Amino acid sequence: MHCTKKVKDDLIWVGANDRRLAMFEGIYSVPDGVSYNSYLLTDEKTVLFDTVDKAVIERFIENVTHTLNGRKLDYLVVQHMEPDHCAALQEIIARYPAVEIVCNAKSLELIKQFNNFSLDTEERLNVKIVKEGDTLKTGRHNLRFLMAPMVHWPEVMVAYDETDKILFSADAFGTFGALNGAMFADEVDFKKDYMDETRRYYSNIVGKYGVQVGALLGKLSAFPIELICPLHGFVWRRDFGDIIEKYKLWSQYLPEEKGVMIAYASVYGNTENAAEIFACRLRDKGIKTVMFDVSVTPASEIIAAAFKLSHLVFASTTYNAGIFVAMEDFLNDLVAKNIQNRTIGFIENGSWAATSGELMRKKFDKCKKIDVLEQVISIKSGVKEVQLAEIDAMVTAIARDFNEGR
Repeated sequence: MHCTKKVKDDLIWVGANDRRLAMFEGIYSVPDGVSYNSYLLTDEKTVLFDTVDKAVIERFIENVTHTLNGRKLDYLVVQHMEPDHCAALQEIIARYPAVEIVCNAKSLELIKQFNNFSLDTEERLNVKIVKEGDTLKTGRHNLRFLMAPMVHWPEVMVAYDETDKILFSADAFGTFGALNGAMFADEVDFKKDYMDETRRYYSNIVGKYGVQVGALLGKLSAFPIELICPLHGFVWRRDFGDIIEKYKLWSQYLPEEKGVMIAYASVYGNTENAAEIFACRLRDKGIKTVMFDVSVTPASEIIAAAFKLSHLVFASTTYNAGIFVAMEDFLNDLVAKNIQNRTIGFIENGSWAATSGELMRKKFDKCKKIDVLEQVISIKSGVKEVQLAEIDAMVTAIARDFNEGR
């Protein structure tokens, strides 16, 4: 049985929710599920914007069939060829063989790579290649296409409906989490219940590509927008200035808040103890702190916190003359996300050769605009009185940053 939602009188959500998925892209936990959004415009010509993941194809086809109500499907717009959005492409073509696929040249390459049919044979010429600024008239509506490479694949484009001022934003402005009956962001307490998952989605899925996100935001600034329809998460119909402002900060790698994110790796609890003492003394100064054990907390959650806060401190035991395994894996992931504009500090531990601090610091040589605190907390096995002075020195340095507005 179908389950559709009206976005506007002639624009229907025909996607589906997946609450059984454990790991999005095989790496990011989604305890609250995920939505795969697809939209069907029922103008003089019918237009389907993207499809869905293979896990929800049956429900998606029911939704499309019900919404068309016997009408033919004229266009299928492929904004993003990632399989969670286009796994049903072959099914749609099989059911609606006259449908014209609207995509860019890079998308066409990926369509051929992901599917077993050819779209450029004499039997299959229903492909409309669009470039930057091209338009498609569907009756009352006029769609304009804008390229958005690396947000977050190279073929991504977005569509802007000039008639109703709707942005079909592909992966931009999306979030983890199933929709649970709601369609619009203003139907829920988004800031309280979904902003953290939106940040985690952005920082891990497109965080590496801040420059490209900024370029897309620059393009969009020329267009009045009244609705944002992403491929994951809620539709935005009001107060979306807040999410756009977040995207501006995130794309420039600017922190949202002053605070210290402490990530630690500890084998027998001594490095954790140093991190705990450090956090307590920061709090005594009125400084916000969050703490994560990299051995048990998913990296995606820690990365999201790193995108939020201004100061990052990493504490690791030395392990096999290097960085503890879980910490090294996490730092490699964080650096790959292009983290910038942060002040960072290090706590190292080593019973006979404490080398983890300098090795962690070197990981950030690839990152831009990183200020490294001169103070280093170096522990030999357990925390002693001498380390308390080192902890206080780093706390004082961070407090000075906060007082100076850094």
